[in-house]
Amino acid sequence: MKFQHTAFMLLITIVLFSTNAYGYVGPGMGVGAIASVLGIIVGFFILLIGAVWYPFKKLIKKLRGKK
Repeated sequence: MKFQHTAFMLLITIVLFSTNAYGYVGPGMGVGAIASVLGIIVGFFILLIGAVWYPFKKLIKKLRGKK
């Protein structure tokens, strides 16, 4: 219980007495970060589409083959 109190007080101290961290993100790093995030999002959606489409395609082939 004492550790939780100490950790909470440390967190409050860090939040209240922190200063601004100034940093520069150049255009190359900014575009790279945006491309990475978009790549992860697009990859996730392609994964979902592939996970749904491939079994559906196999089912259609199986049904057409029986006729």
